This record gives sequence, C-alpha cells and structure tokens, in this order.
Amino acid sequence: MSCIEVSRLSKSYGSISAVNKIELSVESGQVFGFLGPNGAGKSTTIKLLTTLIPPTSGSMCILGIDAVNNPLQIRHKIGVVLQQPSYEPTLSVEKSLDKYGMMWNVPKIERKKRLEQLLVDFDLKEIRKKRNEDLSIGQRRRVQVAREFMHDMELLFLDEPTVGLDPNARRNLLDYLKNKVKTGLTIFYTTHILSEAEYLCDKIAIIDKGKIITVDTPDGLKSKFGNEKTIKIHLNEERKEIISFLSNIEDCKIDFDNGTNIIIHSEKSEYILLQILKILNDEGIEIEDLSAVPTNLEDIFLKMVRENASDN
Repeated sequence: MSCIEVSRLSKSYGSISAVNKIELSVESGQVFGFLGPNGAGKSTTIKLLTTLIPPTSGSMCILGIDAVNNPLQIRHKIGVVLQQPSYEPTLSVEKSLDKYGMMWNVPKIERKKRLEQLLVDFDLKEIRKKRNEDLSIGQRRRVQVAREFMHDMELLFLDEPTVGLDPNARRNLLDYLKNKVKTGLTIFYTTHILSEAEYLCDKIAIIDKGKIITVDTPDGLKSKFGNEKTIKIHLNEERKEIISFLSNIEDCKIDFDNGTNIIIHSEKSEYILLQILKILNDEGIEIEDLSAVPTNLEDIFLKMVRENASDN
C-alpha cells in the first residue's frame, strides 16, 4: 500500500524551479531515503509533502488524502522534524516532552509513560531536569527527535536528524528508527551521510537540481551503477617510472598518490589488475600490499550527481 503518491509535483519561486515535476511513490512500513547535494530540492520537497508550503503545480496523495486540497487532515497524521533547530529554551527536557504530548492531546497517564520511555530510549535521563538552552547541540537534537514520538503518527518526516550527534548517538537513533518501522511506521528520511542511508533505508531517491534522477533500493543502485571497483596497490619503494609503464592500459583510470601508491578505478577491475601485475612483475617491481574495494553508495551518489551536472 502506498503511503505517499506524488505526480508532476513542482515548486517555483519566480524563475527559479526548486522542485521540477517529480514523481514519487512510497510504500507504507518502510524507510524511504531522499538524497541530494545542497540546494537540490530536498528540504523544499519535505515542506511540500508536509503541507508547510503549497505546490506550484502537481498532485500529492498522503495517507490516502489529497494533500493539496486538505492539508489540515494530513497534519494530524504525520510527524515532522525539520533540519532547523527547534526547542523551548527555558523548559527542561522532561517538561518539553510533556508539553509536546499535551499539544497532541495525549492523556496524562499515557504522556507520563511515553515520556519516561523516551528519556531512556534517547539517553536523556541524566539531563531530564536541564533546560534546553543549557544543552549541547547534539542533546538538543535528541530532544527534538524524541518529542516527536510523544504522539501517534503514521508517517514521519526526518530532515537531517543526526546533525550534531556523535557516532554512538547516531547509531542508537538509527536502530530506534529501524524498530519503529517494524511497528508499521513509515519514515521519509533525508541525510548527507551516505552510510546512514545504506544502513537504514529500504529505498532511495536521488534528487539533483529539482529533479529525481533515480529511485531504487541500496542494493539495486549498487547493481546498476556500482560495477566499478577501486584497486589500491602499495609498492615497497618509490618507483616514479611506473607511471609511464601503466599509462597505455585502457578501460581504467589510474591515480598516483605518490611514487609508492597506485589507485585504479575500473569496471573491468579483475582484468585490469592482471595486466598491471604482469607489468610490475616484468619490471621487477615488488608489491607490499594490494586491496580491492567494492563501490559503495557514496561513490554511486557522487558519480550520478557528476553525470547529471554534465548532462545539464
């Protein structure tokens, strides 16, 4: 069942097209990753889908509701954590959570129960009495995400939720979100950290210059665009003449960090590697270390954005 259905959705500001006729379909009960470079249209798309701004054209169906004509119906069913910091400076952590539950009309007994659980889940117990203005950036971010779970929702929008979090807090949040999705929650997730998307997301869309350039699973993206591998060779001693020996090999890109490190990029990595090893052996050049690294999601992302920029 689709949770989000978008058709030819656009948002323009004068002559600037922030979002340009995008098509999206997000299934319920999954984490949908939305990736793109700065200024690509990610935050504008989230503001459209959460009905914070109206579209210039196109249609949006969110949770089975026409979101263009019935925005208020949508807002009662979703949660939103935007990229910008949002907190009540003079309220303590626990009072901030309780206030948020009150805003959503959560009964007092249930509020107390959820509050105590969220303090544990987001590692906030030791700072529960601290005012938000006295917290670190990472602590405020944890409170900002945690308070969204004070109310029931079917769909949660998270825009760069791990900004300011240390690696341990980041992983705890990702694991928390994974468990929430198992209960039926759908999450629309933007991030600049590609390893997060690979770990968390069931499906990923990449947007650039207001247009979606691909939608697939992380494994699907690797299968389609990740044939290229990176081979690293470290020599025992500096041999600058190796550059001329390898310069005529085709179907690969060879970088030289210095006279001892060779980095090869190729979709025919195994074949290219055999050629290079033969040349090194023929020239009597000894290898100290060799490794082959499969293409990861970050490599694919950067490659696709570069190609999209060159096409335009």
